[in-house]
Amino acid sequence: RREVGARATEGRRGRFRAVPAMAQPEFKRSNPDLDAQIERLKKRENLTENEALQLCGLAKQILAEEQNMHTVAAPVTVVGDIHGQFYDLLELFRIAGECPHANFLFLGDYVDRGFYSVECAQLCILLKVRYPSRVCLLRGNHESRQITQVYGFYDECLRKYGSAAVWLMFVEVFDHLPLAASVDGKIFCPHAGLSPSLDFIDQIQALDRTQEVPHEGPVCDLVWSDPDDRMGWGISPRGAGYTFGADISQQFNERNGFNFIVRAHQLVMEGFQWAHEKQCVTVFSAPNYCYRCGNQAAIMMVDEYMNYSFIQYQACPDQGQKDKARMPDYFL
Repeated sequence: RREVGARATEGRRGRFRAVPAMAQPEFKRSNPDLDAQIERLKKRENLTENEALQLCGLAKQILAEEQNMHTVAAPVTVVGDIHGQFYDLLELFRIAGECPHANFLFLGDYVDRGFYSVECAQLCILLKVRYPSRVCLLRGNHESRQITQVYGFYDECLRKYGSAAVWLMFVEVFDHLPLAASVDGKIFCPHAGLSPSLDFIDQIQALDRTQEVPHEGPVCDLVWSDPDDRMGWGISPRGAGYTFGADISQQFNERNGFNFIVRAHQLVMEGFQWAHEKQCVTVFSAPNYCYRCGNQAAIMMVDEYMNYSFIQYQACPDQGQKDKARMPDYFL
């Protein structure tokens, strides 16, 4: 792996299937039970359906207390898209350190496309519930009912649990995930990008996030938009969100006191890529994306003095027993 450092001184949507709302029982946390579940999951022993229900109930209670833009204290490790690549997620923890010895800010897209979306979602949410002050989980565009029914998570839940019940539990948790974060008020961290409807972070805090990702509007933009070489706002080729230029990044950062933007959402071959004269950087944490793209992955490490560095790494040699005969069309 390779480390690069500096100092911070300065779509497509699938068909929606209506589903019933789930009951909202009260859940209590038992740390020994959570620790045991984390260790089991690392050995590829999935939670039972009842354990998943309990976990999702706890997660919703914790996430409901967090603001739309969650404030994260440095030091922290910023993680981009994971996309169901569970063995690469375990490799990431071997590189960056394990909770609770390291703090993590995940930028979303835990599920879809990889073979182990269930395991990735369960482990990330387990860590959030076990160490709520050390793990921040944001919502990506794939944390939605529409997208997961097209790109793999829904089908994987059916295959591994025999029904859609676990999928229903997790998409309700996704509705509660924060939309953005800031690292000590100096680094702005959405999943994807900016919105023409949002000039100030106070406007993000005022949004109603507990819903399915809408087809348009500021919630949609935060999880779909992309930086672009052209100035100003543009129509996104994804069919959702916008493209935004260097002038937009600079204006947003200056208005809100940020040094730069860290976002995920796009495959970059080196694992990270600067844009907009270092006003915006993309971090992508799924190496050899879809098991065929050949890209490096990266994570961003921010220390307590706001020094930052990027660690690049390759895919884990052990990728488990992938059932290539079941590879669906969305890999192609």
